[in-house]
Amino acid sequence: MEIPKQGLSKDEVFRRLEAFRADDMPWRDGRTWAYVYDPGREAEEIIKRAFSMYLTENALDPTVFPSMMRLENELVAMAARHLRGNEHVVGNFTSGGTESILLAVKTARDRARDLRPEIREPELLLPSTAHAAFHKACHYLDVRPVSVPVDPKTFKADPEAMRAAITKNTILMVGSAVSYAHGVVDPIRELGEIALENDLLLHVDGCMGGFLLPYFRRLGASVPDFEFHVPGVTSISMDFHKYAFAAKGASVILHRSKELRKYQIYACSNWTGYTVINPTVQSTKSGGPLAAAWAALSFIGDDGYLEIARTVLEMTRAIADGVRRIPGLRLLGEPEMNLVAFTSDEVSVFHVIDEMKQRGWYIQPQLGYGNSKENIHLSINPASVRWVEPMLADLRECVEKARSMPSGDLASKLGPALEGLDPATVGDEQLRAMLAMAGAGGASLPSRMAEVNEVMNALPVKLREKLLVAYLNDLYRQPDE
Repeated sequence: MEIPKQGLSKDEVFRRLEAFRADDMPWRDGRTWAYVYDPGREAEEIIKRAFSMYLTENALDPTVFPSMMRLENELVAMAARHLRGNEHVVGNFTSGGTESILLAVKTARDRARDLRPEIREPELLLPSTAHAAFHKACHYLDVRPVSVPVDPKTFKADPEAMRAAITKNTILMVGSAVSYAHGVVDPIRELGEIALENDLLLHVDGCMGGFLLPYFRRLGASVPDFEFHVPGVTSISMDFHKYAFAAKGASVILHRSKELRKYQIYACSNWTGYTVINPTVQSTKSGGPLAAAWAALSFIGDDGYLEIARTVLEMTRAIADGVRRIPGLRLLGEPEMNLVAFTSDEVSVFHVIDEMKQRGWYIQPQLGYGNSKENIHLSINPASVRWVEPMLADLRECVEKARSMPSGDLASKLGPALEGLDPATVGDEQLRAMLAMAGAGGASLPSRMAEVNEVMNALPVKLREKLLVAYLNDLYRQPDE
């Protein structure tokens, strides 16, 4: 495929762009229960206008575009106040939770290099429910992740297990508020005490829950403390593009002090070009996300967010109660925010997901790991409020329909063949054969994913990861002419 020899007309450009998303989930109708955060048409219009206003401004150099620094400082100040930080809290705007988390790990690594140079193999201590972005950060930054099992009933971090896992190489502890998979808050106060006792940094991953949880607390929900007023908490990440409804990508990384934040910043004068000084991973970056996030917070306002939170809290309680009433389903943990995970010991949840998709719903599959059984995950948004009862009614019917569907056949056949197999020895041809057997070969996914997910669920984690890499490596390729 080549660049068009002659430019397309404006109408043709937008006609083609619109055609590209023909198979996308129609998220505006409120039936997609993952990935999207919809503030409504009026707020969306303002957010898009603000994004366009600052699309071309470059946040790389505040001496050229001081507006970028002003927007960033104001957003950081709002975030710090929202998370009970004092005037000493500092931070930076990032492209999303993954970048915020990567910077938290970099800060801990570089601080350890400065203050604890005897550590040659730094370790990050995290609950098994901590977001995969921490593992990704460790992979990029050459830090060893130490995953600690969580309480099997609450799915919250186990403080004593975390304490026992500390070694002379530990540089950072992690807690979640909330953990994505089960929507629960780790015992941050207890983790903070452990961090202080051992002179460790403690990062709270509030990417998903940091913005919404304080509103839930104001509405009377029982929300454990997790913010900067908790002794021992040294940094917090919080996404604006989730429940502050900013345009993607918009997040923030906050540190208790400038003394800590200095380890986040990168500078380079060791070349012939302009001086490089980057507080975040990106250098050149559009001012659009900054302006859009500022516009979202300014337009919706504290009272507006409180009312949105009220709606979402009521929806979450209604859905959790509805799931409890459906025979064959059970919640995994008690949701403390608007994320609900549930499983079944009687039917394949993957068949339930397929059946729901046939009826126009997107609900997210989560594979089993550790003591968390394979399950269905819902992210509950205000745009879906009118669909709570219809969704629960369809869910009940799809569970009953799934009872008559065969499950696990291919997974059980593959199991013996894979037993004792070392993932490191599996080559590309074997991986392609496995993908084909699972029905995931070629350039597109099958319409029903139950069998694919059942196979993935049955695989050892390392082989699961290798298979996913092989599939994605095939999927992203030059299009056929």
